[in-house]
Amino acid sequence: MANSSSGMAVSDECKLRFQELKAKRIYRFIVFKIDESIHQVVVEKLGQSDESYDAFTDSLPPNECRYAVYDFDFTTDENCQKSKIFFVAWAPDVAKVRSKMLYASSKDRFRRELDGVQVEIQATDPSEMSLDIVKLRAL
Repeated sequence: MANSSSGMAVSDECKLRFQELKAKRIYRFIVFKIDESIHQVVVEKLGQSDESYDAFTDSLPPNECRYAVYDFDFTTDENCQKSKIFFVAWAPDVAKVRSKMLYASSKDRFRRELDGVQVEIQATDPSEMSLDIVKLRAL
């Protein structure tokens, strides 16, 4: 396990589940949270491959920070089917300041553990990660 500058380790399950999302595509999304009691980033929720983008955004708590990855399928202007893995750093304005600082200081280290992320979004409000924004960032 690797330690970040903030002291948060990344659980092996995080890396394993991300590899399964990336290589086997058995998950549509993964929500991660920092478990302060064990000083680790852990998997909180796995979204099955048939779940919608709304199911993904609904799984992010409205008043707590989280990290998440989402496997976004789309069609290019040239009519090609593609997929991109998005990393979302979710830090709602109403979250506790301490939590926002903890997630912000651990983000870069955690993000580096997820080899294969193509797009990163930082959101403090659901409108900052709307499906329209995701589509624009994918293209």
